[in-house]
Amino acid sequence: MSNTTTERTAGISSGQQPALLETRGLTKEFRGFVAVSDVNLSVQPGTIHGLIGPNGAGKTTCFNLLTKFLQPTRGTIHYNGRNITRMAPADIARLGLIRSFQISAVFASQTVLENVRLALQRERGASFDFWRSEAPLRAYNERAMALLEDVGLAEYATATAGSLPYGRKRALEIATTLAMDPKMMLLDEPTAGMTHADVDHIVELVKRVAQGRTVLMVEHNLKVVEGLCDTITVLTRGRVLAEGPYAEVSRNPEVIAAYLGTDPEQSGAMAHA
Repeated sequence: MSNTTTERTAGISSGQQPALLETRGLTKEFRGFVAVSDVNLSVQPGTIHGLIGPNGAGKTTCFNLLTKFLQPTRGTIHYNGRNITRMAPADIARLGLIRSFQISAVFASQTVLENVRLALQRERGASFDFWRSEAPLRAYNERAMALLEDVGLAEYATATAGSLPYGRKRALEIATTLAMDPKMMLLDEPTAGMTHADVDHIVELVKRVAQGRTVLMVEHNLKVVEGLCDTITVLTRGRVLAEGPYAEVSRNPEVIAAYLGTDPEQSGAMAHA
């Protein structure tokens, strides 16, 4: 485990806190097909928790359940001590549980600064000023620029979001997620489709923005998981196969077997970690 991860978990091991996000018997069936089966997940506050598994393991379905884009067939979801199982996605977001998506979701024709300003408008309630005077939005400039500084995009403030390289678009998405002042961030494959240089940039970015927050992330790149995550939950065929620190989980024979026959590079990484 990395020094960063060790430092993050130092205050947790001595006395575990109540989970910030917890599922009990979480199950999702689609016409007889069980995509997620009896998943008990516990994410501790102030940690980075990884959700991994081979293709088709149920990771994205689990994320969709947690953020209420799907309703569970059975089971419950608790966030910050509150049962949120039947709440709507917008209500979940207002509680501070904010998700970014695997496919970058930015307003391509708007500038980088404008994208962040629009996200900051959450505090205005339902008033999103796409068509009104610039005046109400200028008040957000300073905060938006501070967020762009945090994610290394200040120099791109006037560029259109659609013109950014893929890795920078993902950084912009993280900035807009931060603009919503999340207590907990759910990151769906934050390094998917990136070059090695972009991966390194996003890893450092996630480390920075995770300070003082809780992060749950689905990630296919095991080197990223090893370097970032305090705890890892491994799913296979919709069920929890193993959970614990990367050093422990990566040596679990059942976990290694679950990765064999998928991506050879990933299987090798897991087997020889």
